[in-house]
Amino acid sequence: MERDAAQQRALAPNDDWRPLIALLVTVVVLLAIHYLKFFVVFESLIQAWLGQEGYLELRRHQYFALFAELWWGLCHFFGYVVIPVLVIKYLFKERVRDYGVAWNQVGRYLPWCIVIALLVVSFAYFASYRSDFLNHYPFYSLAQRSVLDLLLWECIYIAQFVFLEFFFRGFLLHSCHRRFGATALFIMVVPYVMIHFSKPWLEASGALLFGLVLGIIALRSRSIWGGVLVHSSVALSMDVMALVQTGRLPSNWLP
Repeated sequence: MERDAAQQRALAPNDDWRPLIALLVTVVVLLAIHYLKFFVVFESLIQAWLGQEGYLELRRHQYFALFAELWWGLCHFFGYVVIPVLVIKYLFKERVRDYGVAWNQVGRYLPWCIVIALLVVSFAYFASYRSDFLNHYPFYSLAQRSVLDLLLWECIYIAQFVFLEFFFRGFLLHSCHRRFGATALFIMVVPYVMIHFSKPWLEASGALLFGLVLGIIALRSRSIWGGVLVHSSVALSMDVMALVQTGRLPSNWLP
């Protein structure tokens, strides 16, 4: 990996502004997502768009809470995908597929991804006995209402991990790798750990090692999809374990 990094650094011009631009974009995106993703922002926009009467009618919809989670997912899509894609295409003038979107050599590292996922899920199982874990997952408060609620929520949740992997292990990591080599892993992992500060402390602490390992896999496989598979399987398992531990796993298909 370091030999590849040395070759990348040799190709990088001395005035390579991509790392600086990527870091500035990271600051703006994380700030925007942090303040726009909340339910109160969603409510304010709905009231401005539909008026008070329309808002109250929508609020009575049985999936209103899920609409708010969809807003959360859309905020991540715009910040983690739309903005970086525009930067790559129109500022960097490069192909988006070169930022880890292609499958490339994921199959070669798939056994490692499975091992990592199993290890993390094992730790999550023991963490699922902690009250902070059970109070935190799943994010969607009505996930226990029906199987459909749970499935719809997991679609939003897993899509968010695709967006996240593209941003951190695709856009940010590859923007810095040519200039800084393996050090780009540590540049990437700092903001990645910071977005976990609101999570239970074991998860937030583990994000450092987890982020570095997924970054190494992304560089070696030249793809984000190994990280997507690991992240999605772990997240799904954590939600299910929290529901099982609290006796809230839904049995009816519809609300």
